[in-house]
Amino acid sequence: MTEDSGAHWADAAPERVAELNAVKADETPEWIKGGMPPQPVTVTVGTQTFAVKKAQFLTAKIGWALLSGPADVDDLLAVSADGGQSWHAEVTSDIAAAVEAERKRMKRTEQEAVLYVSQDAAAKTVGSAWTLLPDKAAPGDVVLVRSNEPGEIDWEGKKYALQPFGAGYFTYIPLSMAIKPGKYPIGSESLTIVSKKFETQYLQVTKQLESMKQDSARIAADQKKIDLARSQSKPEFLFSKANFIQPIEGILTTPYGYTRYVNGKFDSSHRALDLAAKEGTPIKATNDGIVALADSLYLTGNTIYIDHGMGLFSQYAHLSKLMVKTGDEVKQGDIIGLVGTTGFSTGPHLHFTYWAHNVPVNPNLFFGTTPFHWNEPQQEQKPAQNTPTQKQDSKQ
Repeated sequence: MTEDSGAHWADAAPERVAELNAVKADETPEWIKGGMPPQPVTVTVGTQTFAVKKAQFLTAKIGWALLSGPADVDDLLAVSADGGQSWHAEVTSDIAAAVEAERKRMKRTEQEAVLYVSQDAAAKTVGSAWTLLPDKAAPGDVVLVRSNEPGEIDWEGKKYALQPFGAGYFTYIPLSMAIKPGKYPIGSESLTIVSKKFETQYLQVTKQLESMKQDSARIAADQKKIDLARSQSKPEFLFSKANFIQPIEGILTTPYGYTRYVNGKFDSSHRALDLAAKEGTPIKATNDGIVALADSLYLTGNTIYIDHGMGLFSQYAHLSKLMVKTGDEVKQGDIIGLVGTTGFSTGPHLHFTYWAHNVPVNPNLFFGTTPFHWNEPQQEQKPAQNTPTQKQDSKQ
């Protein structure tokens, strides 16, 4: 070691080597380290140039080298924090700060990398300026957008801020039911929208049930609760690499996207799944998250919203019993309630969907996978087969 630009040297202090080795990266993939490290033969420290006896780069930027010094000194140690462009005889405060910055960068990258289907997929995504997951979608779907830089996306008349997570910046963008087929630029990438036809459903309900939708004051009061709950999402992905699951194995009575008429009048596009099951059937959390709302609401009855982070929520409606409360942390598969027929409903079933930035999106995209796997080939997983059973519920 030297403290006077090479005029005098001392043995390399073991703690200095230990300080550099604190960035433990020997078993870390090269792409997380930042690429292939340099292999210097000589280095210049101050005004003197030395032959390198041994060099080790812990990342593409941070490395140290043992140098051949004067005959009366055993080991000389130099350190670089810029990929070998400059070398220093001591770990200065600036170098220590660079080491810490690299440690944090690698930790963020590893945090994100585990969510992809493979290291290759993670390396490809992190190394790209923009990534769309998936890069092909249909009306009513949702796309996870990743960028290497902060910013916002203008999409269908709304702005979506890219939020930091891992080594990048992310946002979900929901697709309206009215979006036209074609190619849409997002950053340096292009999203392909394909056409999709949705079926029509005609339901007959009692006048008493139909009249529930006339109580606008109660509906508006509930909507304020719902909007508040869905406006407060954690700025991180709360789920791990575990797949999203279907909350119950029920009978699909209304698929996602059906155009629904009630008593001969247009009602809505049904942007959820209705899954019929026996009253009291346990309902599982689709994935990890925090209960944003668990309450008895007028139209949807006993209802749960779970925040999965970054503006994504799952909704469970018409339950006979709530088994969680607002603020609870849940894990994938936890029992959160029981199937029922509370609220605007004609029979026991679960009304289930996802909401991305307060817009309902296709639940079938999630089952058996995660948004980080949406560009990977996989077998499509569908809910139970449709049956003629009819029921009606709300669209909150």
